[in-house]
Amino acid sequence: MIVAGTTLTGNDGKLLFDPAFLDYLRRLEFACDVDAMPEGTLAFPQEPLLRVRGPLIQAQLLETALLTIISFQTLIATKAARVCLAAEGDSVLEFGLRRAQGPDGGVSASRASYVGGCTGTSNILAGKLFAIPVRGTHAHSWVMSFPAEADSFEAYARAMPNNCIFLVDTYRTVQGVRRAIEAGSKLVATGHKLAGIRLDSGDLASLSFEVRRMLDDADLHDALIVGSGDLDEHRITDLKRRGSKVDVWGVGTRLSTAHGDPALGGVYKLSAIREPGGTWEHKIKLSDDSAKGSTPGVLQVRRFREAERYVTDAIYDVSAPPVDDWELHDPDSQTEPTSFPPEHPSDDLLVPVFQGGRRVYQAVPIEASRCRTIDELKLLHDSVKRLEEPEPYPVRLEAGLLRLKRDLQWRAASDRP
Repeated sequence: MIVAGTTLTGNDGKLLFDPAFLDYLRRLEFACDVDAMPEGTLAFPQEPLLRVRGPLIQAQLLETALLTIISFQTLIATKAARVCLAAEGDSVLEFGLRRAQGPDGGVSASRASYVGGCTGTSNILAGKLFAIPVRGTHAHSWVMSFPAEADSFEAYARAMPNNCIFLVDTYRTVQGVRRAIEAGSKLVATGHKLAGIRLDSGDLASLSFEVRRMLDDADLHDALIVGSGDLDEHRITDLKRRGSKVDVWGVGTRLSTAHGDPALGGVYKLSAIREPGGTWEHKIKLSDDSAKGSTPGVLQVRRFREAERYVTDAIYDVSAPPVDDWELHDPDSQTEPTSFPPEHPSDDLLVPVFQGGRRVYQAVPIEASRCRTIDELKLLHDSVKRLEEPEPYPVRLEAGLLRLKRDLQWRAASDRP
């Protein structure tokens, strides 16, 4: 198989690409406008996360890269947000690097998990690259490499007296806790403290009750209990309902791989085209599966607020915005439209990132993106955020855009000009 662009051949054995075309690509200068939702912004099905306007070939060349980057990290950030909501304010650490889809996927998952609300990662490289707090414990192999479990704890305490969270379930958990308490008491005598213990298996709820009692009886009230081991938002919710005493949740495989939802169905569709200096010609893709059809137009999302709550999103065409009231329709039902006056509190979500190929958006620290996620979730009604049978958040089409979409659907279905 030939992979170099200058040597790819067609089925006749001749060069697939004209050398002049490849030279054109080498000299290509990016000239597109790109508008996008700022990282950490809540987004819902059918909404455009990003809009590209520019020469068709440039917009098409961006497709794979944008879908790969945005879809995966949006998926993981969403999973992280769900896990953090389940944790009800407890610290959540991302522990998934060793189970991620390769090192690149692991680093991206660490980054997206932090944007989604996690408080730290065990991935040291991600910590270095993105300024994410690094948190973690020693491994079972550390304990097993010593003659006795107590020896491993004491050696770890000597090596990292200011970071002692002992993994206690390599052998017998309760016995491991006793040995961790012994090592922790020696730490206190030297002016340090036992940061906590980590439970990685067994019934975390029952074990956490026993461990909390043992730590408190030893006057180690500040020592945290870290729970890990195939956790996700559903297991954490169950453990919280049972009154678990776990303080910090280490979530690995099921977070970094988005267990249960392995891919986000992001799409990149042509929605309008025009000749230089001309008017927009709207485009639509039809499908028997309504989720795979597209919406025509130069699209934007407007989010309406009431009493410090997000209430409705409207997708509209910036080339033909409403003149008076915003009449919003659910395209999948016959319910009465919702109406908002022009002065109703709202925000347009897609903001300029590139204009004419030059970046105009000032990137913010990752901590700001994480805070944006947390703050925006507070503005979403609890019924939408619940894990079981959530209420769909209303995403509507502006009346003019809905008419345009239905007209194009009719024309395309009947093959009329």
